[in-house]
Amino acid sequence: MNPAFSPDFSREQLTKLGAFIHEQRTKARLSLRQLSELANVSNPYLSQIERGLHEPSVRVLKAIATALDVSADVLLAEAGLLERVGGRVRSEPHSEGTARGVEAAIRGDERLTPDQKEALGLVYRSYLAANG
Repeated sequence: MNPAFSPDFSREQLTKLGAFIHEQRTKARLSLRQLSELANVSNPYLSQIERGLHEPSVRVLKAIATALDVSADVLLAEAGLLERVGGRVRSEPHSEGTARGVEAAIRGDERLTPDQKEALGLVYRSYLAANG
């Protein structure tokens, strides 16, 4: 197992994450090979992740999320690394009003495109920097 993840990552969580990735890949009508190419991971490695046999790094999960056009926060929540509150993903307890909470909300909003999320995040961070 990869120590970049929680050492308490259970087999059940890996199985659930793999099933979710498989489901999203199927919905996107991508073959395993196509998704592995889009995410820049090997076909056998992706197959192991989908079957719950390997614990992917956060970098790999982000690459898979991008390839599937799914929020990385959603995949991380499926992996048990982020908390879901009222159906929404929350990365830290009661983070509303904090910069991290705002950025997590932007990343987790499925109504925005990836480009819109990136642009909104850049604008938000530039305002924070300007205000010291």
